[in-house]
Amino acid sequence: MPPSILTLDQFLKQQGWVATGGHAKFVIQEGEVTVNGEIDTRRGRKMRIGDLVEWNGEAATVPEGSGALPTDPPAGDPTTNS
Repeated sequence: MPPSILTLDQFLKQQGWVATGGHAKFVIQEGEVTVNGEIDTRRGRKMRIGDLVEWNGEAATVPEGSGALPTDPPAGDPTTNS
C-alpha cells in the first residue's frame, strides 16, 4: 500500500489550527486559507515540502517528513524528464 500524501485539510489539523476535518473543509472552501500567497479552495490539495500555508493570522511551512511531496525541481533542471 503506497504511503498517503499530505493534503491541505490534513495539514491544518496537524498544525492544530482546526480540530476537525469539517472545520478544515469549511475554512478552505470559504477561501480563508492561502498556499504560497494564493487562496486555495481545494481541501485535497497535495502539499509539497516548503509550501507556505497561512490562515487566521498563523503561518507555517510544510516540513520534510510530513508526508508531503518533494519540492518541484526548478524549470529546466537537467535531472528531470521535462
